[in-house]
Formats: sequence, structure tokens, C-alpha cells
Amino acid sequence: MIKILFVCHGNICRSPMAEFVMKDLVKKAGVAENFEIASAATSSEELGNPVYPPARRKLREHGIDCSGKTARRLEKGDYTHYDYLIGMDRYNLGNMERILGGDPNHKIRLLLSFAGEDREIADPWYTGSFDETYDDVLTGCRALLAQVTGREK
Repeated sequence: MIKILFVCHGNICRSPMAEFVMKDLVKKAGVAENFEIASAATSSEELGNPVYPPARRKLREHGIDCSGKTARRLEKGDYTHYDYLIGMDRYNLGNMERILGGDPNHKIRLLLSFAGEDREIADPWYTGSFDETYDDVLTGCRALLAQVTGREK
């Protein structure tokens, strides 16, 4: 079982988009039973809130349902539970290392690093560009799936 946790600041835009895009990709690839996929926040300000409506609409446009998802906070125990802890930006990575107590096993990475890109996924809460965020999330998730399964993107 491959366990993946996507992380962003509030767990209402980028990380749940990544969670549900990845769940959709593994389902379509016929390998869903081999994965545990979730998402979390580094902050506590959105705890218990559902996916932000524009993010929910963007997922729905692509036939992806995220109903029932509510924001939860990253916990120290997540480090031992998950194989991959994937942040959307460098600020997330710093907060993840602080909350988790470091990264001795090198499990923490930027999502787009799997696609060979050294850049962050912009927060659509501030940019308003849910299209751009979705495209970047999809690129990162496809590359991550290819890497962990040994399949081509």
C-alpha cells in the first residue's frame, strides 16, 4: 500500500484538489486498491470546513467529487503513517518539517518536483486562478503516479 498525504496551508483548495485528482487517477489506472490518499493543512484556521466552493466547482468540471471532505490539520504521527508527504509550496514544506519534527527519511517534497519542475503551485485563494492550480495539480499528480507505479505519464 502506497500512502500519500497532500498538504497546503488551509486544506480547502490545493491539497484537497490534489487528493481527489490523485484518487481519480489511481481509480482510472485500476490501482486504487494499492493506495491510501488524503490531505491536510499546516494551519488550524480552516479546520472542519469543506473544500472551498471554487475548488469544488473546478473538480466537478472534471467529473471529480470531493463531497464530505473537511479540512484537518497535519499531525506528527502522519510522518510515520505516510510514505509521501507532499506540499504545494516551500512555505508549506517549512511548516511541515516544523510540525513533523524534521524529515529524516526524505518523505517531504513539492508536488511539482515529481514532474521535474522546481516551482510551487500557486494558492488560488489569493490568485483566483483555479484553472492554473488545477492544471499544475494534475501535472504533479500524473508524474507522481508514474513514478510510484513505474508507469509512463
